[in-house]
Amino acid sequence: METETLGSSCDACGKGCRGYRPHTWRALCIECQCAKASHLIYAPETPNLLKRLGYSDTSPFMNVVEEQLKIAESVGYVCSPLGLEKTQIVEFAKYVDPSVLPRIRDRSACLERLRRVHKQVPPQDVLQTACKSLENSQKNQFERLKDRRNRKALGLAEVHQVSNEDAKKSCHGCGERIVKPGKNVQGDSDRFVLKASHAEGMLWHPSCFQCAECKDHLVDFFYCWSADKNDILCVRDFNQSLRSRCPACDELIFSVELTRSMEGDHHTGHFACSNCDKSLTGHRYILREEKPFCIQCYEDIFANTCEQCKDKIGCDSKDLSYKDRHWHERCFKCSSCSTSLVDKPFATKEEALFCSDCHDEKFAARCDGCSKVFRAGMRKYEYRGKQWHEECFLCLECRLPIGTKSFIPRDQDVCCVPCYEEKYAQRCSKCTQVIKRGGVTYKGDPYHKECLVCANCTTQLAGVKFTSKDEKPYCAECYGQLFAKKCCRCTQPITGFGGCKFISFEERHWHSECFVCYKCDINLVGKGFLTDGDEILCPECGR
Repeated sequence: METETLGSSCDACGKGCRGYRPHTWRALCIECQCAKASHLIYAPETPNLLKRLGYSDTSPFMNVVEEQLKIAESVGYVCSPLGLEKTQIVEFAKYVDPSVLPRIRDRSACLERLRRVHKQVPPQDVLQTACKSLENSQKNQFERLKDRRNRKALGLAEVHQVSNEDAKKSCHGCGERIVKPGKNVQGDSDRFVLKASHAEGMLWHPSCFQCAECKDHLVDFFYCWSADKNDILCVRDFNQSLRSRCPACDELIFSVELTRSMEGDHHTGHFACSNCDKSLTGHRYILREEKPFCIQCYEDIFANTCEQCKDKIGCDSKDLSYKDRHWHERCFKCSSCSTSLVDKPFATKEEALFCSDCHDEKFAARCDGCSKVFRAGMRKYEYRGKQWHEECFLCLECRLPIGTKSFIPRDQDVCCVPCYEEKYAQRCSKCTQVIKRGGVTYKGDPYHKECLVCANCTTQLAGVKFTSKDEKPYCAECYGQLFAKKCCRCTQPITGFGGCKFISFEERHWHSECFVCYKCDINLVGKGFLTDGDEILCPECGR
């Protein structure tokens, strides 16, 4: 039928497996420890699965299948469900994945089909010689299961074009309605449906013809009908519905005696350590990545080494870990005072463990107020490179904790706002209140902006030109009106603001620009002039 091909590489582990080498009874490769199914270890002599399943060449069902295979091969396909003519196979192939209905020359699709054959129709389920755990007394049971499957449950899907009656039904696989092609049909429609002779009235989309348990596409459209589940199964899952499967050797169990564990039922002796094959029946074991290990192997392979004593941390000891480092429970202690740190807060420094007290005493920051350490959970206040406990961060004057309130620096200390305003803040020379913002200075004294005003009109003087008279400030306009000399020509005040120049003569005053001849208006600044009563004249006009 088929033979194991030793040396086939592994598709799963990526460890550079040198080739499949079978375990004496486990369904795995002793080269890479991966499952047997991960290696392409079977090469079928024929695409006809009925021969793999043990059907006779003279069986009527075999003749029907052989005829359908000839039709498929004539148009370049490996297999075909029943009911398709040559012209229909190519069209039907559009509705399924290439690996479900592979072309003979499509190597990738054929390999995927081959893997599906190996998974769904494993040789140990159909051939006694492929079983390593089958005893002579159990061979009759094997044949009875095989006969029950082949005679009562096995079938090959049949293709039908969607009829009006089919269009009233839904796909048993996905539950969606079957849609018959037509002029008024919008969107996708279904040209073909699959039927199973055992499942009267049930229909499947071509892409939905899958095993109800493993959800894999049924290889070459062969199925086994499960009356209990009222659904189609692959050969593997159908056999498992009737007999337990040993997870170690992947063979069906026909023996009355078996071992049960969390993994399921095992052949007697097959519930064993995944490393040394020692039987675990009646012994303690540990599961690692769903594989059982005896205590000795688990400790040798997986047990961590204690950071303190460098011994292995056995299964009977607690393994305490921190940042990929491990300790025995008895070794997990402070490196300074040797106090146990189990269920206690701890800290590390240069990979050494310390209890909270020792770590604080040796390494924790200290308060600049009381020189004591900051312990875990304490509030820390920092300012200008210094740090304080909450109760040590005090006002310079009132010595009360500042906490989260505003403060003002004073030399190297700090003051709360009320104390700073009371002791050190500038006060307005007029209203005596603290100047918090917008202050101005006049003759060395501080004022609020709104308090420095003209002594006559009370206009605010901040930012404008003003002068003083008898220690009182006046705006330029009030000062000119109240105290400035008047120009004899224009009668306006001579204030001197803006660099104004003026001329004085015999108790009379003029702006420089107003000191002109009263007749010809020539400017007389720096020139000779004559007087005629209240008038001044240039020498020409005074003749």
